[in-house]
Amino acid sequence: MATLQQLLKPSWSSSLFASTSPRHSLSSTTPKASLQNSIINRRQFVAETAATVSLSLSPFIAPVPPAKSEESLSEWERLYLPIDPGVVLLDIAFVPDDLDRGFLLGTRQTILETKDGGRTWAPRSIPSAEEEDFNYRFNAISFKGKEGWIVGKPAILLYTSDAGESWERIPLSAQLPGDMVYIKATGEKSAEMVTDEGAIYVTSNKGYNWKAAVQETVSATLNRTVSSGISGASYYTGTFNTVNRSPDGRYVAVSSRGNFYLTWEPGQPFWQPHNRAIARRIQNMGWRADGGLWLLVRGGGLFLSKGTGISEEFEEVPVQSRGFGILDVGFRSQEEAWAAGGSGVLLKTTNGGRTWTRDKAADNIAANLYSVKFINDKKGFVLGNDGVLLQYLG
Repeated sequence: MATLQQLLKPSWSSSLFASTSPRHSLSSTTPKASLQNSIINRRQFVAETAATVSLSLSPFIAPVPPAKSEESLSEWERLYLPIDPGVVLLDIAFVPDDLDRGFLLGTRQTILETKDGGRTWAPRSIPSAEEEDFNYRFNAISFKGKEGWIVGKPAILLYTSDAGESWERIPLSAQLPGDMVYIKATGEKSAEMVTDEGAIYVTSNKGYNWKAAVQETVSATLNRTVSSGISGASYYTGTFNTVNRSPDGRYVAVSSRGNFYLTWEPGQPFWQPHNRAIARRIQNMGWRADGGLWLLVRGGGLFLSKGTGISEEFEEVPVQSRGFGILDVGFRSQEEAWAAGGSGVLLKTTNGGRTWTRDKAADNIAANLYSVKFINDKKGFVLGNDGVLLQYLG
């Protein structure tokens, strides 16, 4: 196909414009018929040339794409929920025997239910959680089989044996140390519960009796070990900032001020405090898919422990957090994990956490993303404030 320059070059300089140049001006001796023919030929040439140029250019004119109302996420889709904008989403769980059915928890007494795998959600009313004039903050939920548990603040414990069709409120002791922040369904009528003061309790009779798995709260432990050199123990306020459980039952918790962290393994009588090897305060800690630890510091830093298991040696990993804090990490598989944080920060690794890339398409989400939850390798969610929920597309 001829180029635009080739189409325009041949005659405009030599014949069309030659007739108007001083040296080739039309004289009075030029026959009239010849003049008319010259004008007609020039008009015909210009018209034909313009048509040819138009046809030549048309393949290169791309159609204007329709305007997008919101930039889509590459591997995540935002779901819009029927809740108040100020609600902070805190936990999510699905019934193992029916992965279409799940529950989503949050502040302001928020409980949502899905029956289509998480694509749509509807408010769920639980009468036993609405009898008193309390605005509950539902912190955690866990299922094993058709049995499920929910804990919240002020102290409330809910139990279901029919995959969430009905929920029963289980009475709790008024002497419970701290607020319940985590629960794990472990078997038939059995569960493991953690409070923000470090108490760990287990039950095997649907929550009517609980047995302590540790002999004392973290405050008592620190009072005994403060002379052992735990930095920041004297500033400890008696509560956890975060607590995370590994699949084999080990725990890692961060002190309320981020000064140090603590670990616990089944069978140990006390929590084990650990000095942080990083100058900045700890934001959150959790378990990698290989059994090692990840550690987040305030200001956006991400560290991985050397080797697997409990460790005090960490290496920093470079991340593009744009200066915003990273708040949580969730592993989809041994190699793939996602990290989420302030102002819509969303990061991905495909090599176990050694390198991370930022999902820039999530930058348009004006919310802090607090929690990354993978139910399995195909179903995952990111929970945030202002009712923000992202669903993994893969």
